[in-house]
Amino acid sequence: MNNIPGLPFPPNSPEPGACIRLEHPEEGLAVLVLDPPHRSLAVLDAPLIRDLSAAIKDIENDPSLKALVITGRAPGQFAAGADIDAIGSLTDPEQVEAMVMEVHHLFNRIEDLKLRTVAAVSGPVPGGAYEISLACDFIVASDDEKTRIGLPETQLGILPGWGGSHRLPKRIGVPFALDAILSGRLFLARAAWKRGMIDRLTKPEYLVSVATEIAMKRWPCKRKSRGWKSWAIDRNPLATRVIASLARKQVLKKTKGHYPAPLVALDLVMKAVGTSRLKGAQKEAKAIATLGTGPICKALVSLFHGSEAAKKLARLPDGVKPSPLTSAGVIGGGVMGGGIASALANKGISTRLSDLDPQALDSAQVAHRADISKKLKRRRLKKHRALRAQDALSVTTDSSTLGTSEIVIEAIAEVLEVKQKVLGSLAEHVSEECILATNTSSLSVSEIAQGIPHPERVVGMHFFNPVKKMPLVEIVRGEQTSEEVVAKTAALAVKLGKTPVVVADVAGFLVNRLLGPYLDEAQRLFVGGADPQKMDRLLVQFGMPMGPFALLDEVGLDIAMHAGQSLH
Repeated sequence: MNNIPGLPFPPNSPEPGACIRLEHPEEGLAVLVLDPPHRSLAVLDAPLIRDLSAAIKDIENDPSLKALVITGRAPGQFAAGADIDAIGSLTDPEQVEAMVMEVHHLFNRIEDLKLRTVAAVSGPVPGGAYEISLACDFIVASDDEKTRIGLPETQLGILPGWGGSHRLPKRIGVPFALDAILSGRLFLARAAWKRGMIDRLTKPEYLVSVATEIAMKRWPCKRKSRGWKSWAIDRNPLATRVIASLARKQVLKKTKGHYPAPLVALDLVMKAVGTSRLKGAQKEAKAIATLGTGPICKALVSLFHGSEAAKKLARLPDGVKPSPLTSAGVIGGGVMGGGIASALANKGISTRLSDLDPQALDSAQVAHRADISKKLKRRRLKKHRALRAQDALSVTTDSSTLGTSEIVIEAIAEVLEVKQKVLGSLAEHVSEECILATNTSSLSVSEIAQGIPHPERVVGMHFFNPVKKMPLVEIVRGEQTSEEVVAKTAALAVKLGKTPVVVADVAGFLVNRLLGPYLDEAQRLFVGGADPQKMDRLLVQFGMPMGPFALLDEVGLDIAMHAGQSLH
């Protein structure tokens, strides 16, 4: 496998054999380490797959071996999945199909080895990294919060094409496999273990040693059995038809038919249990050949690159990460202010929410605790972290008590004079280094900063409603905002799990600069006699999450009017 059809070699490709270390710590054992010198984190690109194939050939030809452990080069590292850049460059369906079948052949050779194989995984284990693990007899994972396991390919407009679409349903059953593949979620190690996606958990420092003991058959390890469910559900035509029908309705409700990958994946998963390994591979290869070279995949890969690039905004111009913010204040206990305060506290940031209305503060605290309780019930949050998040949020009616905050975010009325007065008063109680952020959606950050001591610390941090669901945060650089303040604010957005976009202080910033003309044209059509319900329906069919009039109703006509006046 010197040349993998359809898979380009990156320009800085290392010499053959440099991407894999094959170690023999004891007689009968091989430890295969993914260690590409041209990557900070192993990626299943052409050089690594080439070297992996050569290493597997050495193992196949060594009759003295009894066991194989596949692992990453350092604690918290395994592999980042397939080469996203290569996926974005794929154009020839025939080459893509041949490439997928070559990788299938390689993974099948791992599965067919006449010895016990164990994948020892930690850190991110997405897509192809998990698929190579599925080809092993057992999977041992590091039990920490950095370990995330799953098949996110549908989020890129493709599907698990290196065995995941047929190996995972056979391992954990159709319902769980559908949920994992259609959602594209990366599961915490413990959640993955409970679903049967992995076979054993261990502390990070014991990962390779535990995998070794299992591989050498000195320690027992069992896969979770599907038992009667395999026959009653996975192989029951009536049950699978019902499951497929419900899943299809959910997919269409979410995608409105604009994204083909989830529907193709659904079909493959539903038929996986009764499909041979060869047929499963061929189906995956044909699906990837079509989806991977199509425009939707290209667009989603571009979005992925944009999101990854946005994370780099959380660095100073010299590339250094700014010191993290650990304490915050929020002024305004309404829907936006309460949502922002809750998001901060959920990440363990000591947060104080201020509002003159005690009832608004009570409502914000109730909503915060309800969100934590929901995550606890769904086992997406451990008890100690839930308690920390709950304790991290305090409330006050006196904004002068926010003096120890490293950043204060105001989320009050969209009135310039009011924002200037509140931030100006706040400046008297906080340190000169405290960042003063405004959640304005339409006012000038530079104008808000006028008259405030040290205006270089005033920045826009515009969240979208609802805060916990909307991923974008606009970081607005005023005329005097410092680069350090911009970087620190962007880093805070990244910590909150948001995608920061740094924008200039212009009318509408980015989102409303695009949204304003769109809504304006919709209203002009309405005034001209067009049916608003029909316009909403047509634009949802086009691909918008909701129609313009439904959006105006959601935002509120009073808020839209303020924004319109500011844009004008």
